[in-house]
Amino acid sequence: MDDEISVRIGGDAGQGVESIAGGFAKALARAGLHVFTAPDYRSRIRGGHNFHQIRAGVRPIFAQRTPADLLVAMTPETIDVHLAQLPPGAAVLYDEALRLEDRIRYRLDAEQLRARDLRLMPVPLARIAADHGSRVMMSTAALGALGGVTGVPLDMISEVTRDTFARKGADVVGANLAVAAAAHRVAEQRHGGFGSPLPHGDGRRRMLLHGNHAFALGALAGGCRFMAAYPMTPATSIVEYLASVAAEHDVVTKHAEDEIAAVCMAIGAAHVGARAMTATSGGGFSLMTEALGLAGITETPLVVVNVQRGGPSTGLSTRTEQADLLFALHASNGEFPRIVIAPGSVEECFEAGWRAFNLAERYQCPVIVLSDLFLASSLQTVEPGAFDLDAVPIDRGALVASGTASILGGETSHRTVGDGSAGKTATAHAWEPGTYPRYAVTDSGVSPRPLPGDPAAVFGAASTEHTQDGHITEEVHTRVAMMRKRMRKEQAALREDIRAPRRFGPEEPELTLVCWGSTVGAAREVATQFTATGRPAAVLQFHDLWPFPAAAAAAALDVAGLTIGVEQNFTGQLAKLIRMSTGRQLDRQILAYDGRPFSPQEILTAVEQALAGAEEIHLVSGEPPLPRETEVGVNV
Repeated sequence: MDDEISVRIGGDAGQGVESIAGGFAKALARAGLHVFTAPDYRSRIRGGHNFHQIRAGVRPIFAQRTPADLLVAMTPETIDVHLAQLPPGAAVLYDEALRLEDRIRYRLDAEQLRARDLRLMPVPLARIAADHGSRVMMSTAALGALGGVTGVPLDMISEVTRDTFARKGADVVGANLAVAAAAHRVAEQRHGGFGSPLPHGDGRRRMLLHGNHAFALGALAGGCRFMAAYPMTPATSIVEYLASVAAEHDVVTKHAEDEIAAVCMAIGAAHVGARAMTATSGGGFSLMTEALGLAGITETPLVVVNVQRGGPSTGLSTRTEQADLLFALHASNGEFPRIVIAPGSVEECFEAGWRAFNLAERYQCPVIVLSDLFLASSLQTVEPGAFDLDAVPIDRGALVASGTASILGGETSHRTVGDGSAGKTATAHAWEPGTYPRYAVTDSGVSPRPLPGDPAAVFGAASTEHTQDGHITEEVHTRVAMMRKRMRKEQAALREDIRAPRRFGPEEPELTLVCWGSTVGAAREVATQFTATGRPAAVLQFHDLWPFPAAAAAAALDVAGLTIGVEQNFTGQLAKLIRMSTGRQLDRQILAYDGRPFSPQEILTAVEQALAGAEEIHLVSGEPPLPRETEVGVNV
C-alpha cells in the first residue's frame, strides 16, 4: 500500500528494540502521520526474541498489519523467525557485522531470493556506535539508519534522540546525536529510497500513547485521588504513571504488598470519600475477589481495572487474551450489583478512566474495567482534541452534605484535573440522631451516603448483612429487603447509564462482526474492506457488558445479517453472554487464544472461511514455531 508503511524491529530482550520502536514511532507521529505500534515480548529479563511492529499512514490506524514492508534485524534469530513472512519487495536492515546475507541465502536459494525481490540493506551500526564512544549506542544507530532508509528527516530523529537522553546529561545526548546522524547519513547514501517509502504526513502533531496511559489520564481527569496496586504485567504502567504525577495532581499511590492488600486499601479510601482504584491482571484479579464482595455488601464505590493476559494462573505473562469476561461477571461469592465495561480503543480507555468513577459513585458498587495487554501496551496516535479535560463530567452520586441533615442531589458537574470543587444543590432530609439510615431502602436501590466521621450521620458498616442503619442482622425480612434494594441498582443502571452496543458500518449489513475490547480495531478494518468490495459489513462493539443491555443487543442483532463473533478466548465468552441474556446465538465464531493479537488479514481470511460454511474457526497466528533454544532465558 502506497499510503502506509509497516516496519518490524526484532532482537533480543535488553537490546533496545523497545527504544528503537518508540523513538521511530515518535518521529513518525511528529512527521504528521497516524501511527499504531504493537510490542511482542517474552516474560524474560534477558534473552529471548522480541519484536515490535510499527504501522504508519495517512489515515487513522487501529490495528497492526502483517507482513511488514521493512524488517530491522538486530540478531540473526530475527531472520530465522520473520524472513518467511516478508512479502516480495520487502527490505531487511541490519548490522553488516552480522553477515545476515549469508543466513538469508541459506534460507532461500538465489532463484527464490530474486523471485521475492528482497532488498538487503547492511549498515555498520555497531562500528558507527563504537566510533563515537560505545557499542551500547547501537540502538541509536539503528534508529538513525531506520530514518535514513525510510526518509524520516534527520532533525526529527535528532529531536527524539535528544528527548530520550535528556536526563542523562549533555555528553550522553551529544554522543547519541552524533551516532544517529552518522547512521542516518550512511543508510541514506547506501539504501535511501527503498521500495516502500514513507508516505507524506499532514504536518499535524498528534499525541502518541497507549491504553494504560490514556486510562490513567482519564482517571486523573475524573478526580482519582488514591490508587493502590501490586505490580503485575500488563497493568503496572497505570500505577507507574500516576505515581510519576502524584504530587502534581494530589494523588496518593501505594505499592501494596500483594493484590489483596491493594484492593482493601482502595476500598478503605473509597469508603472515606476518595475516588479510589486498583489495577491488576488476571491472577491478581483472582486474589481480589473476596474483597470485591466486601465492596458489594458495604456499597462502596470501587474501581478495579483488570488488564487481561493469557491464563490460567501465570499462563502467558506477556501475551494478550480476553478470557476473563465471564469471571468478572461472577467474581466473588454471593450476588451483588456490579458494572463491567470494556474499552476498545485508546480514546475509550480515557473515557473509561473517568466514567468508571462516575458509575461507581452513582450506584455505590464495584466497577470493573476490562482491558487487555494489546490495548494496554500498543501505542497509537490520537488527535489533539480527543481528550477534553474541561468537558469531563464529575458525578458523585447521592452524598450527604457534611454536618447537616441534607443530601446532595447527585447532580453532574464539570471540573478540570486538580480542581476539588463539585458544586451541588443540597436537598433537605432529616433523621433521628444516631439513626442515620446509611443503607436506606430506596426505589433506585441507591442510599445517600455520608463520609465517615460526620457527627450528623453516624453509622456502622460491616461485611455481614445489616439493617438500614448498618447493624448486623440475620432477620429474614431485612435480608430480603437488603438484597432487593442492592440488586435494584443494576436495573437503575441499565435504564439510565448502560450503553447499547455500538455499530460501525451500514445499518443493514450483509454480515456483522460482533466483538468487544481491543479486537474492535482490526474488525473495523475488515468490515471497511468488505464494504468497499460491495458486500456491506458492520462491526457491533459491546462496550458496556454488565448489566447486559439485552433489549438493545437483540434489536441490533435483528438487523445484523450473518453474525460472526470475533473473540480472543477459547469458548466465545461474549457469544455465551449474548445467548444467556437474549436467547440469540451468533451464526459463526472466530476465536484465538495463542496470545497474539488479531491482525485484520487474519480476521479477513477467517471471515472468508465462515462465509464458506465454517461455523467455528480457531485461529493460530502465522508466526512460525520458534527453535527450542529461544525459550531459554532469565525469567521475570
